[in-house]
Amino acid sequence: MSTAELHWFKSSYSSSGEPGDCIEVAPAPATVHVRDSKKASGPRLALTPEAWAAFVAPFGSVGMRD
Repeated sequence: MSTAELHWFKSSYSSSGEPGDCIEVAPAPATVHVRDSKKASGPRLALTPEAWAAFVAPFGSVGMRD
């Protein structure tokens, strides 16, 4: 899958008051791509699904705010 075919999204919790303060994620079958929403054409991380799962695990379930 080329990067042009990726479908990027960001959290629905991303504030409309600060629209650039977020990361965007584009999952693909073998890789999870991550980029800074302020610099969409800038550098990107390409993580294995296992590495992505390990990265987000400490954040807990949806709705966790503390």
